[in-house]
Amino acid sequence: MKEGIHPDYVDTNVICTCGSTFTTRSTRSELRIDICSACHPFYTGKLKYIDTAGRIEKFQSKFEKGSYASLQRPKKKKS
Repeated sequence: MKEGIHPDYVDTNVICTCGSTFTTRSTRSELRIDICSACHPFYTGKLKYIDTAGRIEKFQSKFEKGSYASLQRPKKKKS
């Protein structure tokens, strides 16, 4: 490797919004992340639904009706 062209590789403290912290190595001394293995649904097994606009209820009501307007063919007019 050439000398003087690579960034410093230091111990890094990683802080998640859930409060979990761990240490790794990176070119930065501190990283702040939104989600980690301690709070991610894939690793915890807990599924969270964040529904601020009512999208889940809207989908479920469409599903219950059994008809989607975008999938139905328009009726042919008699000439």
